[in-house]
Amino acid sequence: MKKFMDENFLLNSSTAVKLYNEYAKDMPIFDYHCHVSPKEIAEDKAFSDITEIWISGDHYKWRAMRSNGIEEHYITGDADNREKFQKWAETLPYCIGNPLYHWSHLELKRYFNIDEPLNGDTAEKIWYECNNKLNSQDFSVRNIIVNSNVKAICTTDDPADSLENHKKIKEDNNFNVKVLPAFRPDKVVNIHKYPVFFEWLEKLAKVTNNDITNLDSLLSALISRIDFFHGVGCRLSDHGLENVAFYKYNNSEIDSIFQKALAGKALTDIEIKKYQTKMLLFFGEEYAKRNWVMQYHIGVIRNNNTRMYEKLGPDTGFDAVGDFNFSKNISKLLDALEMKNLLPKTIFYNINPKDNFVLGTVLGCFQGSEVPGKIQLGTGWWFNDQKDGIQKQLICFGNLGVLGRFLGMLTDSRSFLSYTRHEYFRRILCNLIGNWVENGEYPYNEKFLKDIIEGICFNNIREYLDVAIT
Repeated sequence: MKKFMDENFLLNSSTAVKLYNEYAKDMPIFDYHCHVSPKEIAEDKAFSDITEIWISGDHYKWRAMRSNGIEEHYITGDADNREKFQKWAETLPYCIGNPLYHWSHLELKRYFNIDEPLNGDTAEKIWYECNNKLNSQDFSVRNIIVNSNVKAICTTDDPADSLENHKKIKEDNNFNVKVLPAFRPDKVVNIHKYPVFFEWLEKLAKVTNNDITNLDSLLSALISRIDFFHGVGCRLSDHGLENVAFYKYNNSEIDSIFQKALAGKALTDIEIKKYQTKMLLFFGEEYAKRNWVMQYHIGVIRNNNTRMYEKLGPDTGFDAVGDFNFSKNISKLLDALEMKNLLPKTIFYNINPKDNFVLGTVLGCFQGSEVPGKIQLGTGWWFNDQKDGIQKQLICFGNLGVLGRFLGMLTDSRSFLSYTRHEYFRRILCNLIGNWVENGEYPYNEKFLKDIIEGICFNNIREYLDVAIT
């Protein structure tokens, strides 16, 4: 029997151990998609206790606690932080097979030097051990980032954001980690979501000092924000979509649809699709002109529990995997951009694993010589960022593309303790490749194995985004 999460955790062959320890383990981290707060980085926030940094805002843990029958009072309610930590500790032992079990213990091990499994009986001891270390300056946000060997972070930012915190970080010569904004224009794409759409347009008009009364004024305002983001270092966008729209239109139609929405009139499904098609193509062209990366996160059905959504709002643990057929629309979207020679570097993240093969084959139709792996099947995302999901994505990528050019892992997290997910991914990656080598499916060629592992861990995404890292 192996020891629980020892130094060879998830590494099941001597080759896997060698690949991990010699090539993967010490590579720096480029966390190119996450939801951490740039304000907390700018202010170098310190945390009061382990619940604040570890459980507050973590809807992964909240879902698990609900599934364990914990009352909402101890999850998002007004129970004190020690009680919330206790309820999480009592839940964790039952999460066998859930990545939360491994992630949580990796975080305890790497950040707090705690090897003891967390459960209801050990909760009090671990609570005090963690909090004692959190009181050290070593556990301010910036020190956590630096001590995690993170070299670059891409946050997720609204186009109307001032980016004042990114500017503060950029101007601070005492912090050498690059923190770059990412452009997330979901609110303008979702024209049918009232009143959010109207409220956001008011913000856009204010920040651009423009009256937005027609399609041309809207696009002009958005271009100004894209240019503003570019000046602050942004090199990638992100779109969160349930489905991917593609419906033929002409520009006069889109202006009429926009005017109709401004008048508060309900839009038809076809009108919504035409408008969204126009916006996605518009954004893709603008990204290509600036050598940005276009990211799509697709397939989630959100806020399924109406009562809890009304009580807690979005991103609180009530989203699920959707079941869409979007391959044809994705193909048409990419083809329309390609026809204009304005197809940007693009990453698709699917939440339903059934779409791995579909996307992998469609994306292979639109590669280009500008950069290796121009169009990418993104890493296992959200419900897929566990061992099985990561392995399936890697195997699919290998079957259908050039795995050695894969961009690797990201945290997609709001927590500054989530960088251990890169270690988790790297161990799975090295074990998979190590097994292929052990089975005689790939030669033991140290040069190419080193290039592949180090590329997937860090080098590929640095070159893909063309960001200078010191």
